[in-house]
Amino acid sequence: MRVSLKSVSGVDSVDVSLEKGLAVVKMKPGNTATLKQLNEAIAKNGFTMKDSMATVAGAVTLTDSDAMLKVSGSDDMLRLVPESASAPNATSMVGKTVLVEGTIPEAGKGKAPASIRYQSIAEEKPQ
Repeated sequence: MRVSLKSVSGVDSVDVSLEKGLAVVKMKPGNTATLKQLNEAIAKNGFTMKDSMATVAGAVTLTDSDAMLKVSGSDDMLRLVPESASAPNATSMVGKTVLVEGTIPEAGKGKAPASIRYQSIAEEKPQ
């Protein structure tokens, strides 16, 4: 599994614990890897990408009144779903580049994840 994930362009490091059923994947800044590529690398080894904790950078847009995150470096779009009522309102961030922390739910076999349940969303400050 480690070798398969490491072969995805943009992956910086992979730490796998088969005992815990956990893979920690760190991406290189500016990577263009997609969630589908990561999902396929995991599936190639007979595993399934389960709910995944993630920190994702991107731009907030509106599609049919749904707040969406266009993931930086890819064409991936994730619907922004608040984890709780106390989570910040994503629609107030439309047009801004943000950093989102949350959980990407398990996708169906052969499908890319379509949403992120976020705990926090904060505007990314220009460097």
